[in-house]
Amino acid sequence: MIRRLLADDTQGATIIEFAIVVPLFMTLLLGIMDIGQMVYGKSVLSGAVRRAARDSALETRSTSEADAKVLDAIRPVLPGVTIKTARTSYYDFADIGRPEKWNDANTSGTCDNGEAYTDENRNGQWDDDVGHASSEGTANDVVVYTVTASFSPVFKVPFLPEHWSARTLTSTAVTRNQPFGVQAGYGASAGTCA
Repeated sequence: MIRRLLADDTQGATIIEFAIVVPLFMTLLLGIMDIGQMVYGKSVLSGAVRRAARDSALETRSTSEADAKVLDAIRPVLPGVTIKTARTSYYDFADIGRPEKWNDANTSGTCDNGEAYTDENRNGQWDDDVGHASSEGTANDVVVYTVTASFSPVFKVPFLPEHWSARTLTSTAVTRNQPFGVQAGYGASAGTCA
């Protein structure tokens, strides 16, 4: 008789169902909020980088101010964020990622074994990217501006501690500086690869 009464009693079933469903629901909810923070952070970072790149293309530019504006824009979305910035300048859009010209006699794809090259960026060595690294460029130059933001997630998803570590978001903008002066051309001195 006691067994029958216990079998027919359903008053505690809701608590057990709740205990089973809540961890799954909370994990799903925190995961959605975590992904939402990353997507929103990427959107804010991309907009801030584009604005900073446009501001940096002016003759009256200040790259340190532009970098500070990017940090100020992203900080409310990704608390504790740190950023690293990089600028590479090129003479024209077609030069982005292009190596300096060289005579690839052994068809290795790199300048080596005494092959002759043209030192287009005037740094005394052959480079697989003709751009001037860490450069805001001169008048009419094309500048590739990249910002990498590192942050710890605000919403830590339970049962996934490997995803609690620092994350990075990267955004890049390409602009041409205003023609506020005479654009410096590429160098034409020759060199030999070692």
